[in-house]
Amino acid sequence: MPAKYSHVKKRAASTPKKSASGSTNSSSHAHHHNHTHSHKDHRHPSPHTDRSISQAVSAVAQLERTIARIILIRFEQDIVRLFSTHLYCVALLHLPTFVLRCVTVGGPSWVAANADCDEIKDFFRSAIAMDLRQAGERVATKSVLWTYTALRHFAKSNGVPICQKRGLHSVRLLPHYDALKAHLDSLEAQHPPAFAKPPHLGPMTEGIRALEDACESKYGKGKASASANGNGKSTDAAADWRQRVREGYDRACATLWRVAREFDVRGYGLVLREKLTSKWCDCGCSTDHLSEVCEKTVRLEEEESGVRSGKEREWDGRGSGVFGWGTEEEEDIWDVDFDFVGMDPESKPDSPLESDMTVAELMEWRYLRAEREKEQGNIAFKKGDYPGAIERYKSAYRIEPEMPHYQLNLAAAYLKLQKFIEAEKACDLALGQHRSVKGYWRRAQARKAQGRIEDALRDLRAVLRLQPSNTEALAEIMSLCPAPPPAPSEPIASSSLASGSSSSHPSCSASSSSSSKPPAAFAGSGLVHWVPTPKPPKPLPFPRGATDGRKLKISSIPITVDIPADFPFFDADDKGKAGPSPPSYSGKTVSQTFSYPSWERYMVSKVSD
Repeated sequence: MPAKYSHVKKRAASTPKKSASGSTNSSSHAHHHNHTHSHKDHRHPSPHTDRSISQAVSAVAQLERTIARIILIRFEQDIVRLFSTHLYCVALLHLPTFVLRCVTVGGPSWVAANADCDEIKDFFRSAIAMDLRQAGERVATKSVLWTYTALRHFAKSNGVPICQKRGLHSVRLLPHYDALKAHLDSLEAQHPPAFAKPPHLGPMTEGIRALEDACESKYGKGKASASANGNGKSTDAAADWRQRVREGYDRACATLWRVAREFDVRGYGLVLREKLTSKWCDCGCSTDHLSEVCEKTVRLEEEESGVRSGKEREWDGRGSGVFGWGTEEEEDIWDVDFDFVGMDPESKPDSPLESDMTVAELMEWRYLRAEREKEQGNIAFKKGDYPGAIERYKSAYRIEPEMPHYQLNLAAAYLKLQKFIEAEKACDLALGQHRSVKGYWRRAQARKAQGRIEDALRDLRAVLRLQPSNTEALAEIMSLCPAPPPAPSEPIASSSLASGSSSSHPSCSASSSSSSKPPAAFAGSGLVHWVPTPKPPKPLPFPRGATDGRKLKISSIPITVDIPADFPFFDADDKGKAGPSPPSYSGKTVSQTFSYPSWERYMVSKVSD
C-alpha cells in the first residue's frame, strides 16, 4: 500500500471469548510486519481438518499474491501513462523555450541539425531523471485507488457483496480466482510499458505557435541576415526561418520521447513495490485494510460526481493501463502539490522542521540531503579514500533510491577497489532504472575483470547503440575481439561509427551515406557482431546553415539553499541516519549549492564555432 494508506489504524481485535474449558480462541492477528495467527491444540491433531485449513490458507495466499501483482503491474502502467502526459506538457510548455534559447545562440536551424546530439540528450536525461524520482509517490495513491475501483466493479458485476464501511473483502473473491488469474496472465503477457505520446492528446500546435511568436521579433521582419550564415551575407534563412524552427521543434520532441524510453518504469515506485512484494500479507488482511480506506473515497466520489463512463468499463482493459480512459481529462499530477505526509507511522521525522513538511517539500529536501552525501563522496573519491566514498554513496542512495547516478558513483568506487562483483551489482541497479552509457561501460569493466568477456562485449555494444561516437567503447571491443588488419583499399574510418551525432559533421547527407553499413574491414571478423550499425540521421529538408556546426553547451543553473548551521541532516553516520536533533535552532544558516536539473533553470552558451 502507498504511504498515504499506511497511517490507517488497524481494526481492533474482537474481544476474546472464553470457552467452557477456560481456553481462549482468538480470531484476530497482529499486523506489525509479522503476523501471529491463532493455532489449534496440536496435541491431538486432526489430519483431515489440518489439511482443509492448509488448503484454504493456500488458496487465500494465492489470491492475495494475484491481487498484489495486479496492483503492481497496473501501477507501472499508470506511471507510464501519467508521466507520458507530463512529458507531453513538457513538450508543449518547456520545449518551445528550449528551442528558442538554442536558436538564439546557434541560428534558426541549429536544433534541427543537432537534435540528436549528446548535449541535448544529456540535458533531457537529467531533467527526466529528476521528474521520475517523484513518479512513484505521486502516482501510487491514485493508482491503487483506480485498481481497487476496477476490482470493485469486477466484484459487483459478479454479484459479490461489498460492505459499506469495510469495502471489498478479498475472501469473497475466492470463487472468482480463475478470472482474476486470467486477468493477471493477460497483464503479464503484455510488453513492458514504454513512454510515448498519449494517443488521445492532440498535436503540438500550441507549442509551435508559441515558438513562432517568440521568434517573430528576431527573424520575422527581415532581421535574419548576417547571423543566419555568419559571413555577413543575407541568405534564404530569413524567408524560411519558420520551416527551420518548426523542424527543430519537431525533432526536439522526437528526441525527448526517445530519451524517455531509455528509462525503465519497473525501477521506480520502490516504496509501493516493496509493500506489494515483501510486506504484503498473504492472509487477507492487506486487501481488507486497503478496501477499508479506498471504499470511503470511492463512495464519496460517486456521490459527488457519479460514476465515470471510463471507470464503468475499466475492468475489461479498454479503459485502463497505458492508454488511459480515452479522455482529455488526464491531469498532470506533477503540477499538484501534496498536502498529506507520505510517511509510515513507524518512521518518525528527524526533526520538528521535517514533521511540518508536505510530501512535495520532503521530496525536495530528501534530494538535497542525498546530493550533499554524494558531494562528500566525490571529495573522498578524489582524495583516494574509496571506502569512505562508498559509504557516502550508499548513504545518498538510501536517502534517494530513485536516482540512478548514486549507484553509478558507487560502481566507480568499487572498480577502484577491484570489487568487481559489487560494482556489477551497483550497475545492475542503475541500469534497472536508466539504460545509460556510464552504466553499461562500468558494468563492462567489471565483467571483463571477472573474465566474462562475452557479457562485457554485450555491454559495450549497448554503449555504442546509445552513443555511436563513443571511441572508447569501440577501442575496447577491438581489444577484446581483435580484427584482422584492414585491406589497403579499405581503411577503417572512425568517423563512420561516429555519425550518430550530427553535430560533429559538416554535412548531414555525407554522414548518412557513410554510416548506412558497418565498415568493410569488420566483415568476416568477430567485430561485425559486436559493433552495431548506426542508424543514419534523418536528412534535413533544407540546406544546412553555416552556424549549424557550432558547439553549444547546455548547463543547469545550480541552486543555493540556506541550511540551518546546526541542522542534523548533514551529519549522517555510517548507517545514513541523522544524529539526534538539537533541542532548538540557533538561527544561523550556511549556504549550500546543489546541482538541480530542471526544465526551467538552465543556460545555453556557445563553446566554439
